[in-house]
Amino acid sequence: MIFMINYCWNVVQINGNKMTIKKTALNKDKLNQIVTDARRNQELREQSYRGQALKLYPWICGRCAREFTHTNLTELTVHHKNHNHDDNPSDGSNWELLCLYCHDNEHSRYEESRFGSSKSSVSNTPTASHNPFADLKNLLNSKK
Repeated sequence: MIFMINYCWNVVQINGNKMTIKKTALNKDKLNQIVTDARRNQELREQSYRGQALKLYPWICGRCAREFTHTNLTELTVHHKNHNHDDNPSDGSNWELLCLYCHDNEHSRYEESRFGSSKSSVSNTPTASHNPFADLKNLLNSKK
């Protein structure tokens, strides 16, 4: 699909409440260059592992099942299952599509398992000793 734009509207001067608008012709060579660059960039994106994964898999997060469209596709990421970003088989066996939030969660869990949790397992905070429902059964029985 090719869109042709023959004219560009430029704001030339703004004086108080008056605005002068000038209609100028666009250079067709410049337009052709823009279209050529856009097509080349699209081909390069499709050759990347992200482009390949988006062609192979449905645009749904593999964890939370959130669905994506062209408008929010930037929020869908390619996750390497074995965490090796150089392992990009053409069949996509090392990839899964995850939303930003699930992808961040997956890497956080991986880092915690790899390096240990930064939080100590023994907490120094006191535990609650009061049980507000301790005598609930007796209170309910006394109303009968």
